[in-house]
Amino acid sequence: MDERARGDAGAGSVLAIAVLAITAAALAVVLPVVAALPQRQRVVTTADSAALAAADVALGRTTGVPCEAAEAVARANAVALDRCRQDGLVVTVAVSARVLGVAVIARATAGPPPS
Repeated sequence: MDERARGDAGAGSVLAIAVLAITAAALAVVLPVVAALPQRQRVVTTADSAALAAADVALGRTTGVPCEAAEAVARANAVALDRCRQDGLVVTVAVSARVLGVAVIARATAGPPPS
């Protein structure tokens, strides 16, 4: 073997280790984001459900206080009710939850259709 060939010995191993390290770093960034997507959808769905429950109370379809109904739905889904505002028969809620250390916030409005 000539001098140059001996100097390249092991270069493939170094390259393979570098590729594995870059792949592991990329996975460490991407996997938490992918894991958080279903949790974000849970928060959005809870906002919709809480607003609908509160609107049902505001419309007289069920008994109770609108924002208390929204709070019960949020609590049942392990989500915090941050805000609940009733404007006549229309109720707007904001809910949040922490997903992997990041706050996920969702808002929803429910009530009768505009006339």
